[in-house]
Amino acid sequence: MILTPDNEYAALLDACALVPMPLCDTLLRLAEEPALYRPLWSDTILGEVQRVLKERLRLTQDQAERRIRVMRGAFPEALVHVPQGFAEGIHGIDEKDRHVVGAAVLGKANAIVTLNEKDFPVDRLREYGILLHTPNSFLVHQFHLNPHVILEKLDAQAAVHGQHRAGDERGLWRAQEGDGMGDVLGHAGDDGGLARESSSCHGSSSFFNS
Repeated sequence: MILTPDNEYAALLDACALVPMPLCDTLLRLAEEPALYRPLWSDTILGEVQRVLKERLRLTQDQAERRIRVMRGAFPEALVHVPQGFAEGIHGIDEKDRHVVGAAVLGKANAIVTLNEKDFPVDRLREYGILLHTPNSFLVHQFHLNPHVILEKLDAQAAVHGQHRAGDERGLWRAQEGDGMGDVLGHAGDDGGLARESSSCHGSSSFFNS
């Protein structure tokens, strides 16, 4: 699906999908031209990403701030402004997660991409016309719609690490456990294999050089 004014698919990216470097890089590459979807996030989500980068991944203040700054600069239209108190009207979702659904509603998101499925009951999201995707299901869905574009973008990501398409090998692009990328890489492997990459949260990419 290539975006046009009449055909635009938007996905709200939860903080947990934006923290791991390889996964975040892949998701944002898919939003670059030719864009397959429109990414969305809020100040609260980006604030949570920055906090986790510092507290759990031990990035410095400058590194964490640079990651967020580059994301904002690359996709200024992704920011959804959520008025204070708006999320309080979201029912059936845990209080700490309502801001995510609120941002998705205001941003007119078609889906929320998150690793925390249990925090977002599908029946509640359905009331707002929003689907729930894990990074795996989202990437596999995009791969089925646009396999050649996906492969080109993943090849470009691997090339940053000095890698290349493996050709006759399968499932070569190895994702860090928990990144939520294994399934789509398996599908991609069926199309000739992807370049092998060691998925380090501190690795370089098109957007980040932490």
